[in-house]
Amino acid sequence: MEEDKKQTFEEAMEELEQIVEKLEEGDVPLEESIRLFQEGMKLSKLCHDKLQHVEKQMDELLKEDGETEPFTLQEDE
Repeated sequence: MEEDKKQTFEEAMEELEQIVEKLEEGDVPLEESIRLFQEGMKLSKLCHDKLQHVEKQMDELLKEDGETEPFTLQEDE
C-alpha cells in the first residue's frame, strides 16, 4: 500500500493501460487474467482517489489571507 501513495496518477494510468492491453489480447491464462484484473482494479481505485482529492482541492478557493472558501460555479443565464 505504501507504493500506491508514491505512485503518481500518470504512472498508475500508464500501468492500467498496459494491463487493459494485455487483457484485450485475450491470450492470457485464466490465473494471470485474474491477477491482472485485480491489479487493474487496485490501480483504478488509486486513480479515482487521486482525482477525488484534486476535486476537493479545486472546490475551495484560497483567499488572500490564506483562508479557504467553498467554490461555487455560477451558470450563465
